[in-house]
Amino acid sequence: MSRLGGDDLFDKPDYALVGIVRIPELEKSPARAIGRRVLWALLALLLCSLVVYVDRSGYRDAKGTELTYLDALYYSAVTLSTTGYGDITPISESARLINVLFITPIRVLFLIVLIGTTLEVLTERSRQAIKIQNWRNRVRNHTVVVGYGTKGRTATAAVLADGVRPSEVVVVDENQAALDVAAAHGLVTVRGDATKSDVLRLAGVQHAAALVIAANRDDTAVMVTLTARELNPRAKIVVAIRESENTHLMRQSGANSVVVSSETAGRLLGIATITPSVVEVVEDLLSPEEGYAIAEREVEPSETGGSPAHTKDLVLGVVRDGTLYRVGDSHVEEIEVGDRLLYVRQGGKA
Repeated sequence: MSRLGGDDLFDKPDYALVGIVRIPELEKSPARAIGRRVLWALLALLLCSLVVYVDRSGYRDAKGTELTYLDALYYSAVTLSTTGYGDITPISESARLINVLFITPIRVLFLIVLIGTTLEVLTERSRQAIKIQNWRNRVRNHTVVVGYGTKGRTATAAVLADGVRPSEVVVVDENQAALDVAAAHGLVTVRGDATKSDVLRLAGVQHAAALVIAANRDDTAVMVTLTARELNPRAKIVVAIRESENTHLMRQSGANSVVVSSETAGRLLGIATITPSVVEVVEDLLSPEEGYAIAEREVEPSETGGSPAHTKDLVLGVVRDGTLYRVGDSHVEEIEVGDRLLYVRQGGKA
């Protein structure tokens, strides 16, 4: 495990994190982006022409007469477009009107096509650095998902279906293709090795409310759990592992919940051969966005002192002082203040 003192990546300036941390943003239409630039250019042209016209006594054209507003507009157009004055200068108002209404817009569009992309590239790193800085300053009580493979994507989908906003989920992975998929769904991404404390700190684990570890190897999951627990003693850490013999080790490392993915899948396969309908019900309970789902809530004042079996909901268990007791256990024959009920709810959010 990397020591907490070696936070080289975390201590880097924000501009150096562009490409490592990606903050999602709404896709913009190219036509809309260009249209906005043209609008700003026209507003600048209008403002400049008004300034010139107000001070028209200080300007003279080739004929030596006082400027009209059209003259001021023409002067502003050729000045802002960096055209300047040449050996051929329109002197009639009709010619200048054509320059303002036709030639100059074409020249502006040409400049946009010619240098617009270059300017976009030059400013993108600065924009991303500012977005990263703002995000790092405000990120709190979010969910960090380590590993965006099949398990990580499914876990993230469940988190989002339960009401968490995409901007409140941070995905950590070394696979750029996986991070691209996460970013496409509006998730914040951090590229790096999650066993290193500086990468986890960059993802804001020290301020996170929950951490989902869906690594491909159990030893990696142990390292990430140890590092994350040292950074954040209060976060809820949920880990998926392959081998059941590592469950005790994961809990010793600081995991609150451990899911043995291979055994869980095996049990469902076995049950499906005898009672396939049970598997459908289990899948329904594990899908928060529709049908029935398992949720947790606080005890209502009117339920205190009563039996968990006699509440308005179908209660499966009682969480007391961080320990889960199943309904029927002698420890939870009566509901106490501070208990939380694990129950079955119907669709939607809790």
